[in-house]
Amino acid sequence: MHYQSSKLLSISCLLIASMVSGCTSINSGLQSGDLPPSGAFVAESGLQFNIQPLSLATLPPKQAVVPSNDLVQLIKTSGQVEYRISKGDILSIVLTGYPDIAPAASEGSSNPYASGFPVDQQGFVQFPLIGRIQASGLSVPQFTANLQSQLQRYLKYSDPQVKIVNYRGNKFFIDGEVKQPGEFAIADVPVSLYGGISMAGGASQIGDSNNIVLNRQGKSYNIGLQSLREMGSSANQIYLKDGDSIHVNSQEQNKIYVLGEFGQVEPVSILEQGISLAQVLGESKGLNANTANAAKIYVVRDNVNTAATDIYYVDMQTITSFALANRFEMHANDIVYVDPTGLTRWNRVISSILPSTSAVRSLSRL
Repeated sequence: MHYQSSKLLSISCLLIASMVSGCTSINSGLQSGDLPPSGAFVAESGLQFNIQPLSLATLPPKQAVVPSNDLVQLIKTSGQVEYRISKGDILSIVLTGYPDIAPAASEGSSNPYASGFPVDQQGFVQFPLIGRIQASGLSVPQFTANLQSQLQRYLKYSDPQVKIVNYRGNKFFIDGEVKQPGEFAIADVPVSLYGGISMAGGASQIGDSNNIVLNRQGKSYNIGLQSLREMGSSANQIYLKDGDSIHVNSQEQNKIYVLGEFGQVEPVSILEQGISLAQVLGESKGLNANTANAAKIYVVRDNVNTAATDIYYVDMQTITSFALANRFEMHANDIVYVDPTGLTRWNRVISSILPSTSAVRSLSRL
């Protein structure tokens, strides 16, 4: 019996010793690990990193809005243009003094043209006396002048009054994160990019107005409303054309991820006007007062232009660091991590060991 108790006690000691010596395998939360104070290093994974303590000297410059040449050209060439009659439009044509030939548009009339004159798919209008007449591609004044010229051969006083009563030819399309996606007509009043989004009910709650794609004749333009303002331009200066399509992206593609000892751990959306590190801390309900190590706050930024990933760190225990955090502009897909305190790590390890040690003690009583 004494031998069995000694054996169980030995097993218990071995188990406890193995757990204590192997505590690094116990899940005690994320850790920043051993990082150099500054400079470049290569991690065990083979990835290259560049460590920088955050200061006024190392503060990354604010991202300048550098518009593409295509976008600049789009803005320069975009302007209000006079509406051109399109295939599918319905025209109202009234001949003053000749109501039997072309009556005013109305419902219930026996005249086949009382509801208006449609522009067929070849761009022509079928009109009494003169037959087919070209309409598509012409402005209303141009079409009116041509029609009057041809009617003068048949009528003593030809004074046609032309207007478009149904715009069916010029359309644009909008989808993505808007409240009412669909197809919309472009009437005689020019529709700007901003106006087009408004016609679709505006962006949804998760719509990213700084991440809009305009597709025109097989070419895509990446447009942001805030970026346009920083350029000194506006979405009201970009006018839509027939066949344009607009896609409003989601904010889900434009977020910052927070990990570690925060009051609330969930992705933070980037605002239209941008967001700073200080604002991210606020949106995440600050640091966990019981577990966070305020001296170790990291921002991990993957740089697509270089092989190395940047890691910035800042000590938020000093009040002067708040000014730096407020000037630090966050980028999409940045990761903000807050290390736990040493005591917090120890408590987590002990909490993980205690259930197992209780089981060992129970075993040793057998």
